Amino acid sequence: MTEDKITEDMTIKEVIEKYPETAMVFSKYNIGCVGCLAASFERVKDIAGVHGTDIKALVKDLNE
Repeated sequence: MTEDKITEDMTIKEVIEKYPETAMVFSKYNIGCVGCLAASFERVKDIAGVHGTDIKALVKDLNE
C-alpha cells in the first residue's frame, strides 16, 4: 500500500511549497486560499470544512 505524501493535517502553505502543482487542484475545488495569509496556518482539512469540500476526495486529488 502506498502512503499519501499529502495529508489532511498539512497546512495549505506546506502543500503548495512542497508541491506547487497542487495549486490547480485547490482551484478546481474553488479554494482560493492558496495565496492568502490563512494558508500559513490553515490545514487542508480545515479549509475543506469551510468550503464544504469532501476531504477524502480533495486529498486524493492532491496526491494524484
